[in-house]
Amino acid sequence: MFQSTAIRLVAILLFVSSVSACSTGQGTDVDTRTGPSKSYTMDQFMKTISVRGNSFNHDETRLLVSTNESGVFQVYELELATGSRTPITSGEETTFAVAYMPNDNRILFTRDKDGSENNHLYLRKIDGTVLDLTEGDETKERFAGFHPDLESFHTLNNQRDPRFFDLFEWDVLTLEKSLVYQNDEGLDPSEVTPDGRWLVLTRTNTSNDSDIYVLDLHGSDGATLISEHEGQASFQPQSISPDGRHLYYSTNTSGEFLELKRYEFAENSHEIVFTTNWDVAFAYFSRSGKYEVIGTNEDGYTKVRISRDGEPFELSGLPAGTVSGVAFSHSERLMKLYVSSDTMPRNVFLYDLEKNEATQLTDTLNPEIDASDLVVGEVVRFQARDGMTIPGILYEPIGATAENKAPVMLWIHGGPGGQSRAGYRAEMQFLLNNGYGLFAVNNRGSSGYGKTFYAADDRKHGREPLWDCVDAKEWLKGQNWVDPERIGIMGGSYGGYMVLAALAFEPEEFSCGVDVFGVANWLLTLKNIPPYWESFREALYTEVGHPENDEEFLRATSPAFHGDKITRPLLVLQGANDPRVLQRESDDMVAAIRANGGAVEYIVFEDEGHGFRKSTNRIRGFNAVRDFLDTHLKGDPAASTQ
Repeated sequence: MFQSTAIRLVAILLFVSSVSACSTGQGTDVDTRTGPSKSYTMDQFMKTISVRGNSFNHDETRLLVSTNESGVFQVYELELATGSRTPITSGEETTFAVAYMPNDNRILFTRDKDGSENNHLYLRKIDGTVLDLTEGDETKERFAGFHPDLESFHTLNNQRDPRFFDLFEWDVLTLEKSLVYQNDEGLDPSEVTPDGRWLVLTRTNTSNDSDIYVLDLHGSDGATLISEHEGQASFQPQSISPDGRHLYYSTNTSGEFLELKRYEFAENSHEIVFTTNWDVAFAYFSRSGKYEVIGTNEDGYTKVRISRDGEPFELSGLPAGTVSGVAFSHSERLMKLYVSSDTMPRNVFLYDLEKNEATQLTDTLNPEIDASDLVVGEVVRFQARDGMTIPGILYEPIGATAENKAPVMLWIHGGPGGQSRAGYRAEMQFLLNNGYGLFAVNNRGSSGYGKTFYAADDRKHGREPLWDCVDAKEWLKGQNWVDPERIGIMGGSYGGYMVLAALAFEPEEFSCGVDVFGVANWLLTLKNIPPYWESFREALYTEVGHPENDEEFLRATSPAFHGDKITRPLLVLQGANDPRVLQRESDDMVAAIRANGGAVEYIVFEDEGHGFRKSTNRIRGFNAVRDFLDTHLKGDPAASTQ
């Protein structure tokens, strides 16, 4: 599926919490230890390898992956026979694998410069030379998949008009490209049928409402709406069946959650394929359609269902954990997948579909770290002041008891509309290892809990969602292991906004705050939307406010105009090249606090954007977080020697 920029607003101001979920209402096993067996440095946690990527090479002997084992994400070839990795790219710029070319070992990869988000697409030739396929320094280009015949591939490119992405088709052998669709209307290209006739397009109307169109590329008529509906409903293309007859898409038009449906092009008809009481997050096929993968978002973690020839296919020989990233080789003989848990960062497994056998290819946890020292989260729910039920994931540090109470930080995800999800996160485990509890609150407006809950924060930012955080603090005070006088709040991007809003609009509630590239001034953010967000500009205005029509409201909900109210200690981390939350916002916020005698520490990373990718910066940043919390929450500045 093409990587549409306008499916949901979750991606706008993203600081995704990756946390592990247990069954709702079920506590974890009681741990009677007085603390972890060892204390670990952030350096040790960052020696745990993060791996991503899913492309088999043409003879199915290697996988193309990206890892950060060098300190910066680079591209590696992973030998399937041995599990050994060979670096393909190097340098200081973050680089991610895209795919092998279908008929040889040429490699596609993508990178930007210092977090600018102007990603270019590159081709590494057999002789090792690299060709930049993207023209223009300010151009953004995204790989959009191979044609089923493996003779061409598609990309999305905004060189002609920075606001919109045109669709191109490239010949795999000659690299000649041709324009498939010139995007003059601000729709988002999503899928092309194998015969090249139908192009699927989406339009984001609001953060809670979207539509799907189909365009006959062989005809002269315009795009046809196929998602007519009443009220607010989301329509998200997922994949086209290998035979080209059906578009599979998810929609919540019939209820609270996204169900999987399919549209038949020839008959202009729709039917339900799969439904459950959670959102369908993705659905796709192996090359021939023999295998189908459906993923659902169930209470903050991903559940994957695989079918073979229409029948459920059960995996064997895998450790307990969350399965993700399922991908098939062209022959459909092999399958790659990831397995992860709280105590196991994501590992690559090779699955032989003929023998029904799994082989682990990576062991990503730093061997210096004892997995028993890592903390497992528990899904909990509490009632907000207006009666709404708010979910969250609670992490209790090892050794915390009623006699040895622990300080706790609320961990607020990004968005608007993000969600704290299942998975391992080094930063969280580092803070837990240092004795801090964490509560990842999925406040109203979070995705994954139905469309009513998702829409419950519209035009209410800085108020009801913030009140959920305050109510979470009150709920925490009732847990016998929590020190009720030492509760702080931290988050990034939109979560950083929540931190600043908490300290400005509820100044007596939290002991301290940590803001990681958070929005401080909605007027500035909304007036400086990157041009490639144009297709959902109006949706963002509907969600947050219009910078011209709602100036008074946005000033009232922007912490930058209320720096005099912030009296509790604050740490701010910011990337100098952030195109979403400009450094100016953090500069102004810090200046406003300091002008009124407030206590604020400020660190700017000159080679980062919206999200810190380089290990050295993540180490520096979270060492600073730990030191800040030791001083202002734990009250023990001498505790840290690192």
